[in-house]
Amino acid sequence: MESVELLIDTIGEALADGFKRVKLKYRPGWDLTMIEAVRSAFPEGVFHIDCNGAYTLEDLPMLRELDRFRLAMIEQPLMYDDLIDHATLQKQLRTPLCLDESITSPDRARKAIAINACGWINLKPGRVGGLTQALEIHDLCAAANVPCWVGGMLESSIGAHHCLALATLPNFHYPADIFPTERFYHEDLGQPAMALCAPSLMALPDRPGCGAEPRKDQLAHATLEQTELRHR
Repeated sequence: MESVELLIDTIGEALADGFKRVKLKYRPGWDLTMIEAVRSAFPEGVFHIDCNGAYTLEDLPMLRELDRFRLAMIEQPLMYDDLIDHATLQKQLRTPLCLDESITSPDRARKAIAINACGWINLKPGRVGGLTQALEIHDLCAAANVPCWVGGMLESSIGAHHCLALATLPNFHYPADIFPTERFYHEDLGQPAMALCAPSLMALPDRPGCGAEPRKDQLAHATLEQTELRHR
């Protein structure tokens, strides 16, 4: 956002519309002053911050300050490959850490859980290699009592419908990052477009399959080259 005032206005609109939590991007220069203003304006709101790996353990004094803002979690405060440093940081904080970019496979999830590097995992099917890998990570986390939530990677309606199905599993305990098509795309490559059925809610499809299919007209319009493979 261009200013804290604009951010607070936007959050107020979202909460008034019934959205159940707010994720705040958090980076050097847009940090404690911002979150202090937000928490002051919305003392009962559910917030978490996403740092996108912007910090190191040298920032520990600032990160400790975050405990007083009653955040749901601190997402990816350190670099993606710093599992050990995340475990070190988690011991210093009351607020649970959430790993996102760090979780690229079931093996990475297993290691993060084993060293108590996080209290949450943001599970993105596209990042971990698909639904089979995502299901394995879900089960690992459930067995270890580490809750998950579903993240998105700007998928088309087809990919987002897979995320939507994943989000119904029992170890997902936080509203997902699954967005209406209009949030990012003028026209989707899949159909039907993703849409809210109520504030902060999406309905699951009522037919077999993932619930979406490619839009052949849009794919043809967007295609630069194509190859046809034939079985001899």
